[in-house]
Amino acid sequence: MATSNPAFKNTAAFSAGATKGIQLSQNQNLSSGQLDDLYGRPSATAVDTERMTYEDTIVKTVVAFGFLLVGAAVGWVIPVLMIPAAIAGFVLALVNIFKKKPSAALVLSYSAVQGVFVGALTMFFESQPEYSGIAVQAVLATFTVVGVTLALFASGKIRASKKATKIFLIAMVGYAAFSLINFGMMIFGVTDQPFGMRSYEIPILGGIPLGAVLGVFVILLAAYSLVLDFDGVQQGVRNGAPRNFAWRAAFGIVLTVVWLYMEILRLLAILRGD
Repeated sequence: MATSNPAFKNTAAFSAGATKGIQLSQNQNLSSGQLDDLYGRPSATAVDTERMTYEDTIVKTVVAFGFLLVGAAVGWVIPVLMIPAAIAGFVLALVNIFKKKPSAALVLSYSAVQGVFVGALTMFFESQPEYSGIAVQAVLATFTVVGVTLALFASGKIRASKKATKIFLIAMVGYAAFSLINFGMMIFGVTDQPFGMRSYEIPILGGIPLGAVLGVFVILLAAYSLVLDFDGVQQGVRNGAPRNFAWRAAFGIVLTVVWLYMEILRLLAILRGD
C-alpha cells in the first residue's frame, strides 16, 4: 500500500525483521526451553527500533532551547552581532526547512544563531529608558502562551483541524503580504514610524491602534502554529516516524516560539512607546 510515511520507506527496518524470521525458520532444532526464553523476551520498544518517541523529542527540544539561551546570552553581551545573526539565522532556517533528512548539527546551529539575534534585539529594546523591563515581560508572556497552548492541546480542548489550518494558511499569506508592503514602505521612507503601519500612532476603529490589533492577531497565529507543531509530534510518534525526525520537530517548535517571542516583544514595545 502506498504511503507518504517515511518510516515505511526505510527498507532497512523491514530487512532486519525479515532476517530474524529466516533465522527462526533455520533453527528448527531449538529446545523447548530455548524457545520459551526467546518468546518470553519483552517486545522491542520504539527506542530499540529507532522510532520517534515523545521522550526523545522532548529531550532534543530542550537541548535546542539550551543552545538558544546560550546564543541569547552572547547576543545580549555583544548586540552588534544582531544583523549578522539575523542573516545567518534566516539562511539556516531555510536549509532546515528544505532539507529532506533532519540534521542535529543544523538544528542546533540555527537555535544558537537565532538566540544571538533574539538576545541582541532584546538588549536593544531594554537599553531604551521607555522600554525598561520589557525583556522580563516578553519572556513571561511567551512562557504563558506556550504553557496555555500546550495544556489545552494535551487536554484535547484544542486540536488542529483541516478547516482551521486552511484559515491559518490564508491568514499567514495575508500577513506575509502585509509585512512585505510594510517593510517596503519603511525602506523607501513612505513612513517614518519605527514599526511602519504597525506603530501605535496609527489608529483604526474606536481609536484602537492598528499595531495592537495586528499584534494580538499574529500572536494568535503563532499560538495555532504551536498547535500544528504539537500535532506533528503526535502524528510522528503514532505513525512510527524515524527517530531523527524528532530533530525536525524540535526545530519547528523553536522556530515557532522565537516567532511568538518576537511578536510579543514588538507588541509590548508598541504599547509602551511614546
